Amino acid sequence: MAGAEPVIRVRDLAARFGGNTVFEHVSFEVRRGEVFVILGGSGCGKSTLLKHMIGLYPPAEGTVEILGQDLAALAGEARRALLRRIGVMWQSGALFGSLTLAENVEVPLEEHTALPAEARALVARAKLGLVGLADAAGRLPAEISGGMAKRAGIARAMALDPPILFLDEPSAGLDPITSAGLDALILELARELGTTFVVVTHELQSILAIGDRCIMLDKAARGVIAEGDPRALRETSTDPVVRAFFRREAMA
Repeated sequence: MAGAEPVIRVRDLAARFGGNTVFEHVSFEVRRGEVFVILGGSGCGKSTLLKHMIGLYPPAEGTVEILGQDLAALAGEARRALLRRIGVMWQSGALFGSLTLAENVEVPLEEHTALPAEARALVARAKLGLVGLADAAGRLPAEISGGMAKRAGIARAMALDPPILFLDEPSAGLDPITSAGLDALILELARELGTTFVVVTHELQSILAIGDRCIMLDKAARGVIAEGDPRALRETSTDPVVRAFFRREAMA
């Protein structure tokens, strides 16, 4: 993936709310087919950055290009067409409680395609099969575990076959075994399908297990303080904040 083309380009991005600057001068690229991790401590702006990247927040400064297009500069059908090429899984899974897992996956298909009901049902079952939930298609979100809900959220994010998936804290609240299984799923989807993943997390074990590259945000610095292979950063970084994060050390 070192020579793969960038599918996301963030240039000199700043996030400000009133007089509060969350981060500024943030620049990086995400390459096709890689698992790219946005990490850092609580309150550093990880989820805020993700929301800028998927168009929920407009940049105070700078640009976010998805597949060669500046998302903030698009409107109407051009913007909707680009947004259909990304999928998002939120931290809780964000499933509709009154719908079965299969019906949850069908929601974007019903909203954005003209597929008949039979075809939507087939696609939904196929996506659930990819995440190991084929036998749970008829169950409600209240009837499944937290790990299964996250898998179902990924299946719904994949419904329209987007080349890029954004995952917000996928391992949060999961036990170590369930979290490891979800990490393995992310890697499998990235390698087998060629899907590009942008993963927001502070879970160190997951970062080291799945991340091809990462950026680290820092609240005090209001921006990026490290970028690269997370395993290399753990071993070679001389920045005390980066070392403390990767080595689970308390700051002096």
